[in-house]
Amino acid sequence: MNVSEAVAQRMSVRAFKPDPVPAEVVRDILERAAKAPSGGNLQPWRVYALAGAPLEALKAQVAANPFGEEPEYDVYPPNLWDPFRTRRFQNGEDLYATIGIPREDKPARLRQLARNGTFFGAPVGLFFCLDRKLGPPQWADVGMYMQTVMLLAIERGLDTCAQEYWARYPKTVAEALKLPEDHMLFSGMALGRRDPDAPINTLKAARDPFEAWGELIGFEG
Repeated sequence: MNVSEAVAQRMSVRAFKPDPVPAEVVRDILERAAKAPSGGNLQPWRVYALAGAPLEALKAQVAANPFGEEPEYDVYPPNLWDPFRTRRFQNGEDLYATIGIPREDKPARLRQLARNGTFFGAPVGLFFCLDRKLGPPQWADVGMYMQTVMLLAIERGLDTCAQEYWARYPKTVAEALKLPEDHMLFSGMALGRRDPDAPINTLKAARDPFEAWGELIGFEG
């Protein structure tokens, strides 16, 4: 598999098979992903992988507190504006359409949202953290590390779903991970094998054309 194929196959999977992923496979993916670039080679990521009983214990805690906690950062800016607002709105509409949940059925939408807390049934939950004193450039570095994890997972026949949903549970996750106080949670990620029969996995999020966000300047021909 080449990189272009991995990029094309990667998607946010929201229904996984329960089949376990061996520890050595998870470690290999995380170690290889550390080749991701970071400014000044700071390598600011701190990564935790949960499976088995610890993962189940965390999911139980989250289920017992459906309203979550005070987030440590805003996943989206307040009063999101276009084109970002429209993109987010359309993605939500497309997602819920795959499982037949209309906009007016808010209880059903909330139940689907809560499935984030189960990692959508994935057997592995990943958490990406970093030192609180680091800034936006290092957050970008962690994002590049996460993307590398996702592409390496595709190479191994696995799938992922990045989940900033976990920003709603900073205290619960920190306690479960025994996260040092000088570190904070950035994002979670589900890792496992997609359920090919799940309708929600038919969603391929739309992408705007190059002309909407890119320019080529100074090229000949």
